[in-house]
Amino acid sequence: MDSLKPAEIVDAMISAGAARTELGVCDLLIRGGLSGMLLGISTTLALTAAAQTGVAFVGALIFPVGFVMIVLLGLDLVTGSFALVPMAAMAGRARWSTVAGNLAWAFLGNLIGSVLYAVLFVITITDAGLLPATTGIAQKLVQLAEAKTTGYAAIGGAGMLTMFVKAILCNWMVCMGTAMGLASTSAIGRIVGAWLPVTVFFAQGFEHAVVNMFVIPAGMLMGAKVSFGDWWFWNQIPVTLGNFVGGFVFVGVALYVTYVPSRARLASEALAASGD
Repeated sequence: MDSLKPAEIVDAMISAGAARTELGVCDLLIRGGLSGMLLGISTTLALTAAAQTGVAFVGALIFPVGFVMIVLLGLDLVTGSFALVPMAAMAGRARWSTVAGNLAWAFLGNLIGSVLYAVLFVITITDAGLLPATTGIAQKLVQLAEAKTTGYAAIGGAGMLTMFVKAILCNWMVCMGTAMGLASTSAIGRIVGAWLPVTVFFAQGFEHAVVNMFVIPAGMLMGAKVSFGDWWFWNQIPVTLGNFVGGFVFVGVALYVTYVPSRARLASEALAASGD
């Protein structure tokens, strides 16, 4: 059997988080950059599939391909690290100051990679600026960039709350994908485990910080009526915070609390019983 038991999955998550805290800045930027680019190209693939078939759910089924590459290659997606890296600190295998630094560098790497892919994609889709971004995926990206920023701003506090909750729900599923990607020792088992939860978040239009690092700049480059301040205040910052809550609380803390202390307690009780 190549599947792991739940407690073993949690152990694997802690070990993966501890391993990430040992990475240097250069590694974090490279792995983070590649992760940002892979999610960007998965997003354009999903939009292409949805446009070609006329069925939005087809795009959601295709989107996790980039996430699976990230999982199998051990790259660094900050949203997945929101669960894994703090678990290492909770287990005493990393300092909280190291956790904060690790997440910051991974975030920067993701941002660099996402924006770089946005620039490259805009060049390809507009023939280096010769074609107007008024049709197809180009127009869809413009619409998404505006909906994800000024669209929320238009309804004020309700928009901010909606965005924040969407971000929590999104990264709950993304971090479940990270966990399920460790639930097997076989490649196919890891692919399926990582694929399913990510399909759930994308199909429901939840907010993912790294996806938005591509979508919003790409839309801005093609004429979206979104300012730099709109991008960060009305999406990037609150979505990142919501993603942190979803990954850290709903996955990292929840799984750690229910499996690690209870297992230690059971072991202690078993030891005491054997002593009797």
